Amino acid sequence: MTTNKRYYIKTGFSLLELLIVIIIVSLLYVLGINTIEKPQNRDKALSPLLLKSIITQSKLFPGEATLLCTNNCQSCYLRQNIKGPFMPYNQRIDLTGIETYSLDNNDNLFLIEYGRFNDEKVCLMLQFYPNGSSTQVILKDKKNVYFLPSFFGKAQKVNSLEEAKALWLDKNQKVSHNGDFY
Repeated sequence: MTTNKRYYIKTGFSLLELLIVIIIVSLLYVLGINTIEKPQNRDKALSPLLLKSIITQSKLFPGEATLLCTNNCQSCYLRQNIKGPFMPYNQRIDLTGIETYSLDNNDNLFLIEYGRFNDEKVCLMLQFYPNGSSTQVILKDKKNVYFLPSFFGKAQKVNSLEEAKALWLDKNQKVSHNGDFY
C-alpha cells in the first residue's frame, strides 16, 4: 500500500495579509508625505538673485515699497508706500555681509553709505515702484558679485565688480538709445 501525500502550494495572499500590507503602506505614505512637503512649502530666502522677485510677488507688496536691511543685512524691514512705517520682514533672509555699490556721475563705482536706522548701520536700501522697476545696485558678499538692474532682466551673478559695472553701463546705454531710429 502506497500512500500518496499531496503537497499543496500556496499560490496567493490571504485577504487578511493584503489588508495588513495596504494599511502599512498607507501609514508610510502619510508619514512620508508630511515630512517631504514641509521643506517644499518653505518660503525662499531673501537673497541677492531672488530679492526683486520675492518682494514684488509678496502679499506684503502693495505696488510700491522700500526694503531696508540693518545688522550686517541680517535684519530687514519693509515699508509699504513712501509714508508708511517700516515693519520687520519676518521671512528668511540670506543677505549677510552684503555691500551695496552704485555708479557716480563719472561712472566710477562707490560703496553706498546709507546711514543708520534704529541705531544700527543700514547696509541695503531698495525702492520698488508700481511700474515694476526698482533701485539699480550692485551687491557684493564675501564670495560673489550681483548686478540688480532697475527695469529689464533679472538679477545676475557676475565674476567681479568691473563686470557688474560693464552690465550697468550697457543697460543704461540701451535705455538711453531706446528711441533712436535709423
